[in-house]
Amino acid sequence: MAGTFVIAQGGGPTAVINQTMVGAALEVRKQHPGAKVLGARHGVRGIRDGDYVDLSAVPEAELRRIAGTPSAALGSTRDKPDAAYCELVLKGLQKAGADAFIYIGGNDTSGTQQILTDASGGRIAFVHAPKTIDNDLEENDHTPGFISAAEYTAGAFLTADLDFRALPGIYVAIVMGRHAGFLTAASTAWRIDEESGPHLVYVPERAFSPKRFIDDVKLTLDRHKRCIVAVSEGVTTEDGRALVESLVPPERLERDAHGNLKLSGGDLGMAFEHALREGLPGKRARVDALGYMPRGFVGAISKVDQQEAFDAGAFAVRVAAEGGGSVALQEENGRTVLRKVPLANVAGKTRHMPDDFLDASGTGLSAAGRAYFGRLVPKKYDIGKPFV
Repeated sequence: MAGTFVIAQGGGPTAVINQTMVGAALEVRKQHPGAKVLGARHGVRGIRDGDYVDLSAVPEAELRRIAGTPSAALGSTRDKPDAAYCELVLKGLQKAGADAFIYIGGNDTSGTQQILTDASGGRIAFVHAPKTIDNDLEENDHTPGFISAAEYTAGAFLTADLDFRALPGIYVAIVMGRHAGFLTAASTAWRIDEESGPHLVYVPERAFSPKRFIDDVKLTLDRHKRCIVAVSEGVTTEDGRALVESLVPPERLERDAHGNLKLSGGDLGMAFEHALREGLPGKRARVDALGYMPRGFVGAISKVDQQEAFDAGAFAVRVAAEGGGSVALQEENGRTVLRKVPLANVAGKTRHMPDDFLDASGTGLSAAGRAYFGRLVPKKYDIGKPFV
């Protein structure tokens, strides 16, 4: 399958999305000598506008340097194309002479590929290569970008727990994750022992009660003299509304261009601080939002994550030769294997953290949850247990 391959990156950048782009570009050179590889700047917007980087002309050594660099080297986009937008993208691909389009991203990216597949009539091979720190793609055991983000999160909470052992108090950190709690739950991966924080974990898969939150913190303080809390930005209250809607006045709520609520901004953190001041007056408390730092922190890039992301890009070229589909990372006998799955199985769908990953309280991990994160985010440091 010689000809022209187009590659683009969509959604939030990660520590390893460039590995997937480079893995695909170099695999095209290997499998299809003489083929052209075009990198579209800023996702499908670049295809619509005819804005490309000729990756075929970039020396391999430079591509490999870019592969090891965090963030999206081609630029990304939050555009969610409808049928009309996809028609413009399809015309752009045809103008470029594309035989295959590999789009690296998450749920929305796979949805775009499905629309394009349906509209193209089989003239172009459309491939979705997985990427998301939320770890929420169907058919995948885990996704490229997640392990690096999980290591950052686990390290941040280990650090916070050690800090608050020395000077006891309450620490709450808000973690990215609109609909799935995998990254928040990964905060537990490097706990020293059962007495270590995070002591409370709140994820979108379970309803959040502000009153129960204060009660949980009180009980934890009584038991441990400190309380470390990991909370997903997307937790919802019993009525199904995002927590930020319950804690922040309507006139202060912010939305993006697609109508999605801004979840982890300063207002949500201030709302938690207010709840702690009202419910636990006089207690030392700190609320932080980890924000964007976990998704592409240069000091926490997992080598396993890098290799899997690169391999996913290379595998995407094979999927293109088979007519298109979605690349999935699946677990088989304790190891990760790459498989082609139908786009329709992934497109626009959200994988939630399994219910049995949480214990009966809903604020801690079960044995199944601990085993999953222990497999993907094994302990990295030999930490001595403090005397306090």
